[in-house]
Amino acid sequence: MSSVLAVVAGFVAIVATHLGTDELMRVLGIFPPSNEPMNDQGLTLLAFSYRSMFSVLGCYLTARLAPRAPMMHALILGGIGTALSIAGLVATAGMNLGPSWYPIALALSALPCAWAGGLLYRSLHDPKPS
Repeated sequence: MSSVLAVVAGFVAIVATHLGTDELMRVLGIFPPSNEPMNDQGLTLLAFSYRSMFSVLGCYLTARLAPRAPMMHALILGGIGTALSIAGLVATAGMNLGPSWYPIALALSALPCAWAGGLLYRSLHDPKPS
């Protein structure tokens, strides 16, 4: 698989799991409708938690599919996530969409999640020295 496809696959997995879980939480009545702000700190922390977990898994997928240098590919995806999170932070600044810490936390956590995904790949697939 090519490098680009490995990164795209991880990105699609992250977006699909984030949006799918968000929608499931709305359907179940756990989150407010999408046209209302989510001002509950606990629910926002829940969203941050599962999004972080799915981001680690998406970066793991990218590392797994990478033709070489799996950690580099995972970190590239993390860089994309950081850039998109910063863009979202700037675009929504001043809007009452929820706690102000949330978009900042997303931007700050993208690279650590990518690194964790790369480490997960390494721990499961790299040969151990004897």
